[in-house]
Amino acid sequence: MIRALHRWPGLLALALVTLLAVSGAALSVFPAAERIAAPQAAEAMSVADLATRIRSAHPGVEQIRRSPSGRITAFWFDGGTPGSAVIDPATGADVASADPNAFQRWLTNLHRSLFLDDAGRIVMAAGAAAMLVLAVSGCVLVARRAGGWRRWFARLRGPLAGRVHVELARAAVLGLLMSSATALWMTASTFGFLPDEGAPPEPPSAVSGRAGAPLASMPLLAATPVSSLRELSFPYPDDATDVFTLRTDEGAGYIDQGTGATLAWVGLSGWERVSETVYMLHTGQGAPLLGLLLGLTALAVPAMGITGLSIWLAGRARRPGIRDNAAPGRAETIILVGSEGGSSWGFAATLHAALTRVGQHVHTTPMSAFDPAHFSGAQRYLVLAATYGDGNAPASAKGFLDRLAGLSTVPEAPVAVLGFGDRSFPAFCAYAKSVVAAAEAKGWRLLLPFETVDRQSPQEFARWGHALGEALGIALELDHQPIRPETSALTLVSRRDYGHDVQAPTAILRFALPRLSMWQRLTGQGFARFEAGDLIGIVPEGSPIPRFYSLASGRRDGFVEIVVRRHVGGLCSSALTTLEPGGTVAAFIRRNPGFHAARDRTPLILIGAGTGVGPLAGFIRANGSRRPIHLFFGMRHPDSDFLYREELEDWAAGGRLRHLSTAISRGARPRYVQDALIAEQLEVVRAIRDGAHVMVCGGRQMAAGVAEAMTRMLEPLGLSHQLLKAEGRYVEDVY
Repeated sequence: MIRALHRWPGLLALALVTLLAVSGAALSVFPAAERIAAPQAAEAMSVADLATRIRSAHPGVEQIRRSPSGRITAFWFDGGTPGSAVIDPATGADVASADPNAFQRWLTNLHRSLFLDDAGRIVMAAGAAAMLVLAVSGCVLVARRAGGWRRWFARLRGPLAGRVHVELARAAVLGLLMSSATALWMTASTFGFLPDEGAPPEPPSAVSGRAGAPLASMPLLAATPVSSLRELSFPYPDDATDVFTLRTDEGAGYIDQGTGATLAWVGLSGWERVSETVYMLHTGQGAPLLGLLLGLTALAVPAMGITGLSIWLAGRARRPGIRDNAAPGRAETIILVGSEGGSSWGFAATLHAALTRVGQHVHTTPMSAFDPAHFSGAQRYLVLAATYGDGNAPASAKGFLDRLAGLSTVPEAPVAVLGFGDRSFPAFCAYAKSVVAAAEAKGWRLLLPFETVDRQSPQEFARWGHALGEALGIALELDHQPIRPETSALTLVSRRDYGHDVQAPTAILRFALPRLSMWQRLTGQGFARFEAGDLIGIVPEGSPIPRFYSLASGRRDGFVEIVVRRHVGGLCSSALTTLEPGGTVAAFIRRNPGFHAARDRTPLILIGAGTGVGPLAGFIRANGSRRPIHLFFGMRHPDSDFLYREELEDWAAGGRLRHLSTAISRGARPRYVQDALIAEQLEVVRAIRDGAHVMVCGGRQMAAGVAEAMTRMLEPLGLSHQLLKAEGRYVEDVY
């Protein structure tokens, strides 16, 4: 776990972390150079003495600043013309230009924000976070390799790259911990995530109205050494009501220009002192030797990046993903895989192995890596494509259709496409179908007619393999054994049963959260992070094929909840609807970000029937901001299957649900959710016109009726549910 935590931030953020380190090392030189070049004030010199000497040289002086390096800078007006210079405190005379170093300013902007303002600051903060994770996990790995914390400096053995990597880590880790942690602190302060700094003193309410008191007669200026000065601002000329403003390492105050009396003073707060210490530790301003030391440790980062990458590549070469994966240019058969959860890769491995056994040279790669120029020896392409969400490309197929569309000519080798999905969902193999359509539109010859595999069926896959073998003139046997997904055991803690009176047994099942590993907590994997609308895959006993249900709860609710209706012959639904408290199921989480309720104040129209109310109830439960929500809920009969009745009443009373409209399909006057929508057409149309989002969950027949009703209702506005979908304001979770 620790090794993975160390590996992936390093690989993914290598360039960013290297840029941070190198630019930070370069910046660490400037505080020391400034300290050497700047004339220093005598230890006994007071601010009154310094201000008197500068005013003699520049009668129009408006402000004096002292940097942490000790450099004194004065700003003035002379005949209406502004001026500034670095000052020799011994004489008050100019010694150098006060203009900032252009290269230092450029390098600072690169280091802080990549010249991208706030967006760049966030990116660089992510780099600092990656560096912090690398430093912490690296400490643990070094101790583990050395044989314990007490043997931290033990002699190392092994390959050179590994030994160099660890030795550099030993020398640099404390500096990297300090640099990354202080960088994150400063970013948090910049974006207002930390408490505000202490308040300045209240403006003086009563001043003498006089001017001209000698600076040496002002007790506060005379008692303040120059070594403590930060800034002294002079009163505005010819304004007797203005005052001197003094800021020092100890606080800030106001001084009457006519009497020299101190009018107000506020010392630095503890929080300000902490923030300034963090700034000093990160920049080296005020501690140039520390800055140089931190810069030196930062230079170890690019070297550790190179050695770390070398270690990872060597390990990857020893552990290929697909056995006997031929080189792209030598392969006769190219298998392109589009997978989201990983199951399609299992089928690809089975196909790859079977073709290899009969003498084929096969190269298997993600669809996202499709480039015919790399496959010069290809005689055929086999595409195994799953579908994500509502017909979208799965993770390993991103960009495939764009690459195909951008080809000037399609490959001469034909293509066969096999889609993977679940027929219970409307978008069954929709992405694979879009691949076939794009190939045909481009004129790419098909080796086989398009086929599909439902719910990872080994039999359907084997039948497709026979057809492929006939097309190739070989005997091809695809004996695929689906790989059981990694699951967690969920224990049922409560159940509520509905629907028996209308011959539709339904249950609300609530499971306890499973125990999580530290890695899952840190990375948010599995049950460490989920929301209502995500999917839970439940693997029924005796089958490796999961069944998916929409979640009616989120991680913050402290439990896992689903709504299940028993289907005739349904292996999983039958087991779930008969499960008693204390019983367990094997389950895992699959994200479904396309069906999440946005966290804002936009009105929300929720439409569901039967078990489709599950995730909608989860959205309402999580509506802590009391955004306006209108729920349209269809059921057969209120006495038998009014799911979440008590909760909906409580949520309405508490403001989480603004309005509830029900539709009863059994009885003297049957009514469906689309009828309820039409009955409240004016309110629905008004909400949509005001920016409301629509979320629909339930059976495909219900969803089709709702879509038709919505289009009729919105037609006078020049809208339709398709247009709302294109805007991301109409989403469905339909089965």
